[in-house]
Amino acid sequence: MRRIAVCPGSFDPITLGHMDIIRRASVLFDRVIVLVSVNAAKNPSFSPEERVMLIHKAINDCGLDNVVVDICDGLIADYVKNVGAVAIVKGLRAVTDFEYEFQMALVNRSLYSEAETVFLTTATENMYLSSSVVKQVAAFGGDISRFVPLCILPDIEKRLLKKPY
Repeated sequence: MRRIAVCPGSFDPITLGHMDIIRRASVLFDRVIVLVSVNAAKNPSFSPEERVMLIHKAINDCGLDNVVVDICDGLIADYVKNVGAVAIVKGLRAVTDFEYEFQMALVNRSLYSEAETVFLTTATENMYLSSSVVKQVAAFGGDISRFVPLCILPDIEKRLLKKPY
């Protein structure tokens, strides 16, 4: 039996912190689906299709053969059930992440009890890193090369980087 995990998120854009969690999940599970979640409450910088393309480039560059990418605009629990996944993988940076993610884990478990939520703690060097941080630094013309996979840096800079005066 193949053990499938779903790693959902907005990934707007994908960061080295995301990649660390995805890479580690790929060791734990036979197949990992990186799921671009469409959240109507957010105003993304990249379309879902663009985010999928960026993630594809990043996972191919790392040689993660058991990782695929998909899009979901519905309930994560329904998606997990439909693909036969046994786990939802979420990364935690700090205690503040835990409260929200714990609440979501309880909701997902009530909607589909056959999948467990697995929390992976971030690597120390990624504790401060988020897509929002990448967007903020880029908006002020800062160097984001330490925050995102280098293979997609030009794509992200083209969209986000504010040109100096």
